[in-house]
Amino acid sequence: MARYLGSVCVLCRREGEKLYLKGDRCYSTKCAVERRNYPPGPHGPSGAFRRKLSDYAMQLREKQKARRIYGVLERQFRRYFAEASKTAGVTGATLLQLLETRLDNVIYRLGFASSRKQARQLVLHGHFMVDGARVNIPSYNVKPGMQITVAETSRKNAYFQALAKELAHRKPVEWLALDTANLTGTVLALPSRQQIDTPLKEQLIVEYYSR
Repeated sequence: MARYLGSVCVLCRREGEKLYLKGDRCYSTKCAVERRNYPPGPHGPSGAFRRKLSDYAMQLREKQKARRIYGVLERQFRRYFAEASKTAGVTGATLLQLLETRLDNVIYRLGFASSRKQARQLVLHGHFMVDGARVNIPSYNVKPGMQITVAETSRKNAYFQALAKELAHRKPVEWLALDTANLTGTVLALPSRQQIDTPLKEQLIVEYYSR
């Protein structure tokens, strides 16, 4: 399975803003954007954001930002866009909806992981059940009514035992429900654009693929 193996802090610096790819570290003073708020590369601070971006460059940057936030590679992201463009409704909003309903993102939104990258790893290791069946595919798209539960064998894991105490202080997004006692989440509905707080201008992504 293809995946990005480089430093995720470099990705945030390239986009010039926090993408929250490293969980709790992003909220601390160790965040790379806080310490070096300029693009990576040999030019350092002197070459930081001094050129005006063209329309194409802004569209490309927004597409790259969306890919990096959700941890999706180029070919897979293109397939998501193709599916969204064939679906009735607003293409950009549908694209975000498809990305939000990925299993790894739902695990992150429920609070079972501090980042989407960590959620992806937990899913790959088979720690979650979807409607009673073990699923280890991070890109698995959930549907309204589905239940995501921590597998019985995983509940003895120290990570999930500690997590059970922390979840009491967390509140999932509006389109998800969380049962902290049973470590279970339920998909109440597909998220609307207003319920997706990811800082993206999806229209620029649509324009990028519509060139």
